[in-house]
Amino acid sequence: MEMDDKRKRQSMMLYILIGMVVFAMLHTFVFPNMMQQVVTDKSYSEFIADVDAGKVEKVDLDRDTTEITYTMKNDKPGHVYKTTMFPNDDGLVERLQKAGVNFSAHVPDETGALFIYLLINLLPLAILIGGGMLLNRQLRKQMGEDNNMSFGGGFGLGGGLGRSGAKEVKGEETGKNFGDVAGQDEAKESLQEIVGFLKDPERYAEIGAKLPHGALLVGPPGTGKTLLAQAVAGEANVPFFSISGSEFVEMFVGRGAAKVRDLFKQANEKAPCIVFIDEIDAVGKRRDSGLTTNDEREQTLNQLLAEMDGFDNHKGIVVFAATNRPESLDPALTRPGRFDRRIPVELPDLAGREAILKLHAGDVKMEAGVDFGVIARQTPGASGADLANMINEAALRAVRMGRTRVTQDDILESVDVVIAGEKKKSTVLSEREREMVSYHECGHAIVAAVQDGKAPVSKITIVPRTSGALGFTMQTEEDERYLTTREEYKQKIAVLCGGRAAEELIFNQMTSGAANDIERATGIARAMVTQLGMSDRFGMMSLGKVHNQYLGGDAALNCSEGTAQEIDAEVQRLVEEGHQTALETLRQNRFKLHEIAHYLQKKETITGDEFMRLLMREDGFAPKIPDTEQSEKEAE
Repeated sequence: MEMDDKRKRQSMMLYILIGMVVFAMLHTFVFPNMMQQVVTDKSYSEFIADVDAGKVEKVDLDRDTTEITYTMKNDKPGHVYKTTMFPNDDGLVERLQKAGVNFSAHVPDETGALFIYLLINLLPLAILIGGGMLLNRQLRKQMGEDNNMSFGGGFGLGGGLGRSGAKEVKGEETGKNFGDVAGQDEAKESLQEIVGFLKDPERYAEIGAKLPHGALLVGPPGTGKTLLAQAVAGEANVPFFSISGSEFVEMFVGRGAAKVRDLFKQANEKAPCIVFIDEIDAVGKRRDSGLTTNDEREQTLNQLLAEMDGFDNHKGIVVFAATNRPESLDPALTRPGRFDRRIPVELPDLAGREAILKLHAGDVKMEAGVDFGVIARQTPGASGADLANMINEAALRAVRMGRTRVTQDDILESVDVVIAGEKKKSTVLSEREREMVSYHECGHAIVAAVQDGKAPVSKITIVPRTSGALGFTMQTEEDERYLTTREEYKQKIAVLCGGRAAEELIFNQMTSGAANDIERATGIARAMVTQLGMSDRFGMMSLGKVHNQYLGGDAALNCSEGTAQEIDAEVQRLVEEGHQTALETLRQNRFKLHEIAHYLQKKETITGDEFMRLLMREDGFAPKIPDTEQSEKEAE
């Protein structure tokens, strides 16, 4: 309550100061404009005509500028006219006297104008400085802060800028434990020891074991790094301080370091506890070797390193940090004694995806008999956040369809929504375009069907999606794959080329629909050449490296310009080889390509089972598989 009263008084004084500044600005810029006169410029001849006609009431002559300001009879107050006196007009005074005009002449007083100018322009600054000094003095008196809490020689508008701003949550209030985390069994096992340290430190102290200073959670976005840190706090029933790395970086020098000090001060008071720094790469980036790098971020990092070395390990303070850019972190931060453990939080495997789906489905009313294994096989590479989103999308779809429980079809449709977007009802394809898209997708499917069968087709659709896709062909891995052979990569390139090959074979033309296929095929071929050593031309030679294994992006080449040109030629050869394989496959199965494409054009969406029944419908019929060696010779 006492702290709340202090904050109220602090806020009240800040509001008073802001009000004073606003009033000064209004007085400077708004009020003078509201009181300005309406001025109309006239020629000297018009002025003389108005005088002779008896319309002029009062005239004022500025002897310094020979400017004449006058008012007219029966005009509204504040309306004046201006003109410039004609040189050597000696008869003006006599003319004004004859017309009965009240006139005067004066020389301006410059000292008064200068005083008003200084008063108007310096008053807001004086109020700001004085109010800032008063507020800073009051805040230091109330909060017991030293001079470090002020800045700019008195502009004390942020008495709390040195505070960390970390969110504190008591252990039992996190509402999370290891039961709320699925698909990360290895990470949970690594963290289980830290829970034991926090709950029963004496057991480990007996043997001489020390509590880890910190644990670095590394993995792609959406895999549950924050959730794991919360689960550790919930399991150990200790306070949980959460802050983002970007909150340490301030525009004012020394503020980030002050926040670090305050964060660890709070942690020492509440020990045992967990301090969680999300996106630590925002403050912990690698320091370069230059002599002019002593910026705010580096000061903050230095303070963080000092605090992690200095806090009492026996009190039970563990620092958790999360990042998906581990390669950018400073080595001094990741060494043992600071972050003693590096815990990978990877994308879940097949069993992990199924467990995550079941975990999130527990919060949703589901129909009996939903096969989560099928859905898990259709979502390779999906993170925990993606899978949670799929379950939520399925629940939203069930409500839209007027049902009270989620069905298998709802979840399958939600997979398409997350992967390719919602169905785009506003996009209406012409019959010609529908036909071309049907042949394109069937080209992918038929080329995929004649491969080794490890990734059969599970769905083909020509329904446009909000992602921009006019259709897609989905393949489902039969089991989890950790290694991919060179031949399997070549088969993937051929499948990706199947859509363009169908367009060329049937319509003798090319469309823009293969843009994404070409990009992906080129990416696979380039990885084969530069990273995987799968090129006969270069062999086992590393020619490039991906900047970030979790966020992806193009690989940076590590070779000469001449070698880079040779790499481009080898990539082109691999893609063209897959293109020729796809063309030959579709030529030998042209009849089935026509039949399935027409069927898909009418139905719009077919399952993998429907596709295979159409492909194998004739007695003993099987799709013709082209001779790969012959195709390679033709490509050469």
